[in-house]
Amino acid sequence: MKEFWAYFLGQGDTVEFENFSLTHLLAILSGVLMIYVIYRFRDRLAQYRHEARLRHLLAFGLIFSEMSYYWRLIAVPSLGGNPIDHLPITVCGWAVVFCSYMVIGKSQTLFDISYFWLFSGSLFALLTPTVITYTGPTRFRFYQFWMEHLLGYAAIFYMIFVHKMRPTIKSAVKSYAALVVLAVIAYATNQMLGPGANYLFMARPESTPSVLDILPPNFALRIAVMAAVITLMFGLAYLPWYLKDRKVQKQLSVPGAN
Repeated sequence: MKEFWAYFLGQGDTVEFENFSLTHLLAILSGVLMIYVIYRFRDRLAQYRHEARLRHLLAFGLIFSEMSYYWRLIAVPSLGGNPIDHLPITVCGWAVVFCSYMVIGKSQTLFDISYFWLFSGSLFALLTPTVITYTGPTRFRFYQFWMEHLLGYAAIFYMIFVHKMRPTIKSAVKSYAALVVLAVIAYATNQMLGPGANYLFMARPESTPSVLDILPPNFALRIAVMAAVITLMFGLAYLPWYLKDRKVQKQLSVPGAN
């Protein structure tokens, strides 16, 4: 049994997960299915008398998925669980924390931040999950990663479909400002810790294949490109709502539309 847990909680020496493999696509499909179920039963969920308990259960899942990442590092010393290498300075990690408090308190502010962070930052993690390259579907880390990320999207769409929340231009500004604050903290941390630190991938590309490999190694150019891409992603995340508002405005401007 000890050997099983050592294997299950550990990681391999060779590549166990490949981008856009069947395993990758099935994981993403499970997230899409989860979101569809929320949409399909949105009215029933809104009227369910124990709906608050569902939100608390979702928040528990989010927090558990985030904390279990650190519990694993403590349980398996060979993973190199040095606290300095695993500081909570990640978009995905904070988005999970924000989403958990968002669903409990139905916080519009946390929704604003989490919505754009998930669709501008965490989306890349889903497309190229470089952190699980050496942990395939026979490892705990594989399931922890997908649970953490997919539950964040489930929380966002739950608030959209069931509680009718939506982002605005002010939401984007608020979220962008929060991201800049996190980036400043990441940059300062990278400078203090030295060459080994790479929080928010601001210092250098990762050692495993990632969409971030397209970023230039020069720091100034790297930050400029990251800022441009994130701004574009913010715009794309807001685009469906902009188009929806335009459509409503056109309908209201047509005589006799009411």
